[in-house]
Amino acid sequence: MPSVGKPVRGSRTGRPIMVALDLLGRRSSLRLIWELREHSMTFRALQDAAQTNPALLNTRLGELRAAGLVQHGGDGYRLTGIGQELLRALQPLSDWARKWGALRRPGL
Repeated sequence: MPSVGKPVRGSRTGRPIMVALDLLGRRSSLRLIWELREHSMTFRALQDAAQTNPALLNTRLGELRAAGLVQHGGDGYRLTGIGQELLRALQPLSDWARKWGALRRPGL
């Protein structure tokens, strides 16, 4: 699990932004956050929605829980307050990507 203050891929310093990018850059991390954006989901529902295998899903959920972005409750997995804040922080990047994509492929 990436930790602030400890080296991560691409950074020896472990600065928070680098740790966050390492965590979010791991396969399926952003997809899981996206799938949990509106409501809680059970493990099986999340596995189906994210089109991933149980081993990878279990690993990523463990990392996202350890990072405080996802929590598990009686109704399944859901984003924490800071996880929801992350989604809001990513919105400008999504807006930029939409514009960039339109320039790259006219007609989108």
